[in-house]
Amino acid sequence: MKTILVDPFPREMKLIFTSEKLQLLKKNYQLINVPNKNKKKFYEQNIAKADFIIGQPDLPSTLLEKAKKLKAIFNVESNFMDNMDYEYCFSNNIYVLSTAPVFAQTVAEIAVGFTFSLKRDIHQAHLDFIQGKEKYGLEGNKSSSLLKNNRIGFIGYGDLAKNLHPLLKPYTNNYLVYDPWLSEKQLREWGTVPSSLIKIFKECDVIYVLASITTKNQNMIDYKLLNLMKKNACLLILSRASVINFDDLIKAIRKKNIKVATDVFPEEPVKKNDPIRKEKNILLSAHRAGALTEVFYEMGEIVFEDLQLISRGLPPRLCRRAELETVRSLRSKPVDVN
Repeated sequence: MKTILVDPFPREMKLIFTSEKLQLLKKNYQLINVPNKNKKKFYEQNIAKADFIIGQPDLPSTLLEKAKKLKAIFNVESNFMDNMDYEYCFSNNIYVLSTAPVFAQTVAEIAVGFTFSLKRDIHQAHLDFIQGKEKYGLEGNKSSSLLKNNRIGFIGYGDLAKNLHPLLKPYTNNYLVYDPWLSEKQLREWGTVPSSLIKIFKECDVIYVLASITTKNQNMIDYKLLNLMKKNACLLILSRASVINFDDLIKAIRKKNIKVATDVFPEEPVKKNDPIRKEKNILLSAHRAGALTEVFYEMGEIVFEDLQLISRGLPPRLCRRAELETVRSLRSKPVDVN
């Protein structure tokens, strides 16, 4: 029987796997739970037993060298982080896998909701009503506009953008993309136009920030870019907060007539006295876009299926594989809550 070291923090196995699937796991594999304390010592003593790891622990080469049986590491936090020796894993045929694809559809759906709320001021109209300041008819729509025929900008065109794009097609066919990790040929085949950041911020009516955080794009979106945005243009932040300079974002919201929605923040949980809580023209969401019970169970499904495939000597098919050429540049921080 193959052995799995179980270390999904901050996730829990009961969050990821249905009770039926968890029973199947226990039936087919020996599960060893990793304690939250003294993890380094635990791994030093037990990693040699592991055929698989469910989790994203710190794994330097000195530790991986003891893992002679290790076949795959399933990162259920979902973002590849700079905490293990990827080169050693690739050189020794250890799959490093992420469950990130399961979040693409759910985040894409809420992105559409955010878009309509910004375009039509739905959240602000609701707040005005609660405060007894509601405005009826045309008076309540002075800064509202249609999504129809808008020019859309995607910053990053990975799984999330590929799920969001079709949901927007009934409204517009005008898409600009900035993604230096993809070829222009690919982007054109997907019905988009390769573009620069400057062109996107100058010309787009709605801009989606969907890029992973890397060594090259931290604070990439600054006041210089934000200041280019058109009046009442919308900016939606749905990937990682570090791509944007949030101090500059607040400055731009105050000085420009732009609308913003964000599901992510530089520090989470957001402090009670954080100035962003008092800003107008911003829709705030507590990093909840992807967090649905059914989505976490889907995460468990793809982990289980790929476990089965690898156990039979076949390659994984559902989880995303780390690529050495790109994973070196990723700099995501782990989430603290589910």
